[in-house]
Amino acid sequence: MSDRGLVDDLVDPILIAAFEGWNDAADAASSTVERLIEQWDAELVAELDPEDYYDFQRTRPTVGTDDDGARVVVWPTTRLYVARPPGSDRDLVLLHGIEPNLRWRQFCAEILEMAETLGVRLVVALGALLADVPHSRPIPVTGSVSEPELGERLGIEPSSYEGPTGITGVLQDVCAQADMPSLSLWAAVPHYVAETPCPKATLALLGRLEDILEIAVDVGELVEEARAWERGVDELARKDAEVAEYVEALEAALDTSELPDASGDAIAREFERYLKRRQRDADTG
Repeated sequence: MSDRGLVDDLVDPILIAAFEGWNDAADAASSTVERLIEQWDAELVAELDPEDYYDFQRTRPTVGTDDDGARVVVWPTTRLYVARPPGSDRDLVLLHGIEPNLRWRQFCAEILEMAETLGVRLVVALGALLADVPHSRPIPVTGSVSEPELGERLGIEPSSYEGPTGITGVLQDVCAQADMPSLSLWAAVPHYVAETPCPKATLALLGRLEDILEIAVDVGELVEEARAWERGVDELARKDAEVAEYVEALEAALDTSELPDASGDAIAREFERYLKRRQRDADTG
């Protein structure tokens, strides 16, 4: 681990993590953390040594230029940042990384050690998966929690998923073994439009984070980007009868189901979030 002076005076910090790769359909999760890092002007405080965790023939470094025009090699790794969101009385630790090729348990143990050094009280792992969901409806965000009481408090149903997992699942398991409260949030990306990016999925993850952190996030142009993305997929469906028929079938199945996104609670949450953003815009206008 290389650190830039780990801070030890953070206030009630929560760690938000996202990893590029298998866990990150359409880059929706990693884009969420990248956006928060940029928006909150987060400070880089630590990074893991890539030699320990990456096979560079599979996850290759890239070549570019620095601010002075010199050629540099950028190595794949995982980095930790800290930020204090405007108007918040707590700090956030933001982790952006790439799913490692090697030593997953050691990788997660090192992340947990850094989190504990920073005084983290809760780990939130973000992910995105391809699913049979229509692009024209709200993007579903599901989750899993390490403790039933935490799930009840945050309104997250326990996950019943069984099957292959990625680094987010392993990180949550390592947290559970160390008695570190943790949860994961997963955005469902329509599998028939899985290309990067999917701003609508990123917007959905940001909205759910707002609920959990009780922190307003400036989504700015992301709302219009999500609308433009949806219009683009609408145009695709108009040109392809098979896609249009498939979307209609997904919409019909969703509209007649009992999914939370169609419930009164979900509608109320969306309306409450809208009012909060409107008030924030009025206060800063």
